[in-house]
Amino acid sequence: MVAREETHQGSGAAAPPEFEAAVASMREAVLRPEVLCEEMPAPQRIAPHATALSADVTVDGEDVSTGRIVLLHDPAGNAAWDGTFRCVAYCRAEIEGDLATDPLLTDVGWEWLTEALAAHGAAYTAISGTVTRVQTENYGTMADEGGTAQLEIRASWTPLDAPDLAAHVEAWGELLCTAGGLEPVPDGVAVMPSRRGQRGPGR
Repeated sequence: MVAREETHQGSGAAAPPEFEAAVASMREAVLRPEVLCEEMPAPQRIAPHATALSADVTVDGEDVSTGRIVLLHDPAGNAAWDGTFRCVAYCRAEIEGDLATDPLLTDVGWEWLTEALAAHGAAYTAISGTVTRVQTENYGTMADEGGTAQLEIRASWTPLDAPDLAAHVEAWGELLCTAGGLEPVPDGVAVMPSRRGQRGPGR
């Protein structure tokens, strides 16, 4: 996995060492083999420096969840972040239609994120976000296809352990797996690293 570094402040401006160290640590994250992670263009104009990763969780050839994580860095600091780094994460997963009507679904989705951060020892502050359920019904000639339902989790937080951010990427990867319906890895079982930046035929 190679995280692309983006610098948007000034022509030819070099990325500061702490940002380069953060990007390097993101490359060291160990993700489950079902997670295919690769670089993606980072958003511009949000922060002077940014890097981004995207991932799909695939089970038996089917994508069960997808997401991205963006790291923003402003050496001057940002009052809204309460720090100089900010992680911005997104997760979307298909869910069973009956789950979409569960009143506790959004609370559970948020717990998946906070529990993943805690389980990986990722220290953070100023966390915020939303959990959205999306349910679609088909009509007319599409009625036989049945409806679909999705869960979307959007969150951002300020890492307290920057520039060592591998744990934050690993927590995001776990969120994708949990939302996709994968069972947790049992305690004491080593996680085999995922394939990174490689897509098979037809992908």
